Amino acid sequence: MHLALIDASLGTSRPKRNFRREIEAPLTVYDVNEGDRPPPVGKAPSTESAPFDAAIISGSQSSVYDDHRPWIQDLRSWVSGALADGLPILGVCWGHQLLAQVLGGTVRGGTYELGYVSVCQEQADPLWAGLPDPFTAFATHSDHVVELPPDADLLASNETGVQAFRQDHAYGVQFHPEYDRHTARAMIRAKSLPDESLQAARDTCTDENVRAAQTTTQVLDNFLAHVVSPRAFPSPTPNA
Repeated sequence: MHLALIDASLGTSRPKRNFRREIEAPLTVYDVNEGDRPPPVGKAPSTESAPFDAAIISGSQSSVYDDHRPWIQDLRSWVSGALADGLPILGVCWGHQLLAQVLGGTVRGGTYELGYVSVCQEQADPLWAGLPDPFTAFATHSDHVVELPPDADLLASNETGVQAFRQDHAYGVQFHPEYDRHTARAMIRAKSLPDESLQAARDTCTDENVRAAQTTTQVLDNFLAHVVSPRAFPSPTPNA
C-alpha cells in the first residue's frame, strides 16, 4: 500500500512526524503550499515507487476559502479529479473542510474549538471500529463545515457542529486522530486567544483525556482497511 500525504501546513514538520508515527504504510509527502503538487491519479511519473492507493490531507493554518493562495485552488482541482477517479481520501481538520467544499458543502469561520473534546457518533460506520461512543479527540479549529455536501452522510458531531462525514470513498474528520500530547500542547501554546480560552484548553490536557484520545488513532487504521478492501465498508446506517 502506498499513500500520498498532502501536507497543507505552513512551515511546520508536525503533520509529517505525526502521520509517519501513526501510519504503518509508505508515505509520499507533498508540501502543497510550496507548489509541490501530487501527480494525477493513475498517471504517476516513473520515479514513483507505486501508484497511490489513497491520500490523506492534513490540517493547515490557512482557510479553505483563502482564495489569495493559488496553491489552494490548485489542490481543489487535484482533489476533484482524484475523487472522480475513485481515489479514497481522508481529510483531517483543514483537509476535512477542503473535501466538504470540493464536494459542494459550505465552510465558514466561527467559534474556536481548542483542546480535548467529546465527539458523538451519528451513524454506524466501519471508520469507528474499536472506538467508544462518544469518544475523546483533540481539536483545534475556528472554521467549520456548516453545510454538508448534498450526498454526504453525517458520521459524527458535537456541540460545535460537524465532526465527521462520508461521501462514497471520501472521509472527513474535523478532529486530529494523529495528535499526541506534545503536539496538542504545542498547538495550544501557539494560539493567539484570550488567556481564559487558552487556560480552558490547557485544562483539557489531562492524563485521562490523553489516554482516551489514543483510541482515535484507530480511525487511521480503519481508513487503511477501507483502502485495502472497500467492499468491507458498506453504506453507513443510522445508530439504533
